[in-house]
Amino acid sequence: MRKDSLVVGEIYHIFNKSIAEYIIFNNDSEFSRMMNVIRYYQKVKPAIKFSDFIKPTNVKQNYPNIDFSLLKGEKLIEIIAYCLMPTHIHLILKQLKRNGISTFMGNTFNSYTRYFNTKHKRKGPLWEGKFKNILVKTDEQLVHLTRYIHLNPVTAYLVDKPEKWPWSSYKEYLLETKTRICKYDDVLDIEANTYRKFVEDRVSYQRELANIRNLLLD
Repeated sequence: MRKDSLVVGEIYHIFNKSIAEYIIFNNDSEFSRMMNVIRYYQKVKPAIKFSDFIKPTNVKQNYPNIDFSLLKGEKLIEIIAYCLMPTHIHLILKQLKRNGISTFMGNTFNSYTRYFNTKHKRKGPLWEGKFKNILVKTDEQLVHLTRYIHLNPVTAYLVDKPEKWPWSSYKEYLLETKTRICKYDDVLDIEANTYRKFVEDRVSYQRELANIRNLLLD
């Protein structure tokens, strides 16, 4: 069993990808499912599985229609930023409880894998291992990391502007959405217009870096 060395109160870049770059989010419904699972398993001890939680609602199970105000209790983690991509995910998480990140990620990955395998009539693991983590040591590192994450869809040429990608926290940082998942006010001083310029000024450079990296790997 993996020894959990993640520290309560610290912030980590958490990322993982699918096995063999298998596309694990094929459409809005699958992206929505993952977003809702992420929100659900933030809690310390959900009384039931997410699939049972949504059964009685009889609502369209698309993010953000589910009423998460029904969930009570403390959180395992705080989400500072996120981006879901077709083959991988990026999260910036603050650990609030001992083993919080490991518990949260285990519950999230297991829940989505069960859903995806049932839907696509497949068996076996979906993710390449558990997850990777990098400690975020400084405020400067943190704000640059949020930019890197929010530019992922642009770097991959999925959209031409980061705000056009609905499966990241970028629009939360621009204050352009009512549905708020992230809590970053206590660690980042973000002004929406300044942050937009900070992110979008880096589009070409980040794409260049990605192209160079791809050439080196070929």
